Amino acid sequence: MIEQKLRDKVAVITGAASGIGAASARLFARHGARVALIDIDEDGLARVAADIAADGGACSTGACDVTKGAQVNEHARRIVAEWGGVDVIMPCSGVSVGGTVVTIDEALWDRVFDINVKGTYLWLHAVLPSMIERGGGSVILLGSQLVASSGGNNAAYIASKGALATLAKTMAVDHAAQGIRVNALMPGVTDTAMSRRSLQRYPDPEQTRRQWMARHAMGRLGLPEEVARAALFLASDDSSFTTGSHLYVDGGWAAK
Repeated sequence: MIEQKLRDKVAVITGAASGIGAASARLFARHGARVALIDIDEDGLARVAADIAADGGACSTGACDVTKGAQVNEHARRIVAEWGGVDVIMPCSGVSVGGTVVTIDEALWDRVFDINVKGTYLWLHAVLPSMIERGGGSVILLGSQLVASSGGNNAAYIASKGALATLAKTMAVDHAAQGIRVNALMPGVTDTAMSRRSLQRYPDPEQTRRQWMARHAMGRLGLPEEVARAALFLASDDSSFTTGSHLYVDGGWAAK
């Protein structure tokens, strides 16, 4: 049996129906956490919950639009009431639309920031008091390697991820004395539903995929499970002296 690094911890993961969120939820549950799965995709949530149950883990699901404060607060209250508090929160809900500041209209720009940034803020605002009351915990934000080395043509998404990367630093300072550690994961291009949808914006998706692979020093895309293992490090006591950091899990993209 593996060492359970999150035994008896309560973790909230948004965007948990697919991709990095789903992979992290499965791994956290395998390491003993009770995981609250949050997403707008109810079918995806059900599949991830079934995987966790089949593996002997504990989870709950909540269909939530992360941009709606009333929904977020309702689900946060339910989680705290059911499980007594929260120890780890990992907001993974996100959207990527492509385009430059010239081509992205105002409504689409606002949608990206509403989901990626406001949705993160609303969950942190709702859950952090419980974490503080429990004496501390871990906040894991989801940035992007593009913050350090942009591939271009994705202005709103990259700007939103830059906001989250800097939010991790200022939150780390604000809440260190309360036992809260705050770090940002910075994944490279990861083989998820989001990246596969993004490829469809290009005239030749397969050529673009090959270009993305070559842009990483390791010559391939990442797997959600690889990012999840980095998230486990940040969630667990293995990272007890780590806060305000940006952890790149990008196959060497930002190094080139």
